[in-house]
Amino acid sequence: MAISFFSVSLDCDDAGKLASFWSEVLDRPVDAGATDEFAAIGVDGDAGPGPAWMFHKVPEAKLAKNRVHVDFLTPDLADEVERLLTLGATHIRDVEEGGYRWVTLGDPQGNEFDVVAVPTS
Repeated sequence: MAISFFSVSLDCDDAGKLASFWSEVLDRPVDAGATDEFAAIGVDGDAGPGPAWMFHKVPEAKLAKNRVHVDFLTPDLADEVERLLTLGATHIRDVEEGGYRWVTLGDPQGNEFDVVAVPTS
């Protein structure tokens, strides 16, 4: 049996709005046909590197910390975090541990993600 990674899926209360946020974060376009019920990045055609992202409207609100989250690597932690905050992310915490530094942010629906500084030698 073979398996391959296809997409990251996020639950939300407005799929089109959340897809627009992540479109700006990832610099990848939202696929045509996005609605408040379902939207995607990278499912239709070539939308750049990486997995597809899908956004699904659900009736319940987010209540607790994500059990799974995505991490991004950047050579300029301060500038990238500032860019993401400007796009609508919220700051959750700064962490320095085991020689790594990262910032945990939340997207406009509260889904956590980390922005990690490229480790220095």
